[in-house]
Amino acid sequence: MWSKRDEVNYALQRRNTLQSLQRPQRIFADSCDADPMLLRSAHHHGEESKVPCPICNNERLLNLNYVFGDQLGQYSGRIKTTAELSEMQSEYGEFKVFVVEVCVECGWNHLINSYLLGDGVKRRPPRRQPTVEDIYG
Repeated sequence: MWSKRDEVNYALQRRNTLQSLQRPQRIFADSCDADPMLLRSAHHHGEESKVPCPICNNERLLNLNYVFGDQLGQYSGRIKTTAELSEMQSEYGEFKVFVVEVCVECGWNHLINSYLLGDGVKRRPPRRQPTVEDIYG
């Protein structure tokens, strides 16, 4: 993506978490505690990762891209595909992307990357569109 900036890689934090699992006093279940909604989101919207799961060595490690930003309005906090992020970077001035890896088999999840996207032009958030919850309560 051409406008990627302020990238933060959480590889050291991930490695520290994985090394702490090797210690005898650490309980294995603490690391594989993915929320059921996160698992469902990964199952339906996740993109295949290039690396296997570090806990169960399963090939089905999925990445989720969460987008946040004032200029996104009510669309802030949604999951987007990499193709959608490429389109969004020219439509919005600035928004933050958080990439989370999730294993649907064992429940491992970890924030692996975050970065800013956008063309830098300040825009007003889009007008709020009524949702199903607004209409039906």
